[in-house]
Amino acid sequence: MRELVRRIEAATPPDRDRALDALRALAILGVVLGHWLVTALVADSGTVRAASPLQHLPEFTPVSWVFQTLAVFFLVGGQVAARSHTAARARQESYRCWLAARLERLFRPVAAVLAVWTVATLAMLAAGVPWQTLYTLGKLVLSPLWFLLVFAALTAATPLVARVHPLWPLAVVLHVDLIRYGLDGPDRLGWVNVAAGWLVPYCLGAAWSRHGLKDRTTGWVLLLGGVAATALLVLFAGYPASMVGVPGAPISNLNPPTLAAVTFGLAQCGGALLLLGPLRRALRRPVAWTAVALLNLGAMTVFLWHQTAMIAVTATGLLAGELLGHGPFPGLHTVPDGYGWVLARLAWLPLFPLALLVCVAAFRAYEQGGHRPARERRPAARKEIRRA
Repeated sequence: MRELVRRIEAATPPDRDRALDALRALAILGVVLGHWLVTALVADSGTVRAASPLQHLPEFTPVSWVFQTLAVFFLVGGQVAARSHTAARARQESYRCWLAARLERLFRPVAAVLAVWTVATLAMLAAGVPWQTLYTLGKLVLSPLWFLLVFAALTAATPLVARVHPLWPLAVVLHVDLIRYGLDGPDRLGWVNVAAGWLVPYCLGAAWSRHGLKDRTTGWVLLLGGVAATALLVLFAGYPASMVGVPGAPISNLNPPTLAAVTFGLAQCGGALLLLGPLRRALRRPVAWTAVALLNLGAMTVFLWHQTAMIAVTATGLLAGELLGHGPFPGLHTVPDGYGWVLARLAWLPLFPLALLVCVAAFRAYEQGGHRPARERRPAARKEIRRA
């Protein structure tokens, strides 16, 4: 362990802003834990369907405020991509080479997920698994890919959007919502906000790269202004309080993003800026930095496989229940309609990261350039720390 800490510390450039990596890690962990807490797989009449405790227990809505952290990821992504593109231009590196390097690590692990789940789906079809179950599992596994597609598109557009003020895409979101909800416009118009909504924190990150931001001043303005705007929209404009989709709800703040989701994201970006100072001080400790660096080296693997880990634990529990004659386990296979389910889910929760560690051990090599002997992967790991 000491040798690993020493190697990672030695491979880290002295001028690297470790707090950015910490924010990216926190954003990924927020999404993962949020999915594990608010997604339930209900075994019912021989099929498996998805449900949410927020549908039955709205008092737990604040959970979505803590764990819906995608805006922070786009903030950091915009900052890093804009800075990287500026450095590439200074090296006279072509846009094509720069973009290929940025996207390569994003999409290498996707091939592994798609290959494994194609085989798994064919096997389940051959075994007679109901279509509803296949649809439920497939949607859970593939749903994270929308995020990667949007992030990849914004990354590719970095030379064009890097100088766009965040207020411009915010104005687009505002007008789209006015037409949809105020003038009874078509719902499909909301999909414009998939790009415009996430462009707001991405452009904020790009502006951060160009001009720098006064961490505390800008942070407090964004945090307080975003919280106030979101509260007004929820209390007086009819937006739902949950920052994630809830089955059966007439409006989802996330699918596609609404004005409330964007203002809430700006509040999160403000909180992230306020965390920069404490994170920089904490990450001077080599052990703390090692934990953050290791998570970032496998961030896309963690993101892509966390739903599979939950499914694996759920399926194993269902099989064990049948073998033992126990039936569905509370918190794992039952309807999330009471506090008993919440307590049971918290008891099951430690098994999810254990299953995820198995997935990461098996597939992280795809994120770092494919399968190679361990002695060949070490230099690659050092390069990965120096990049991004």
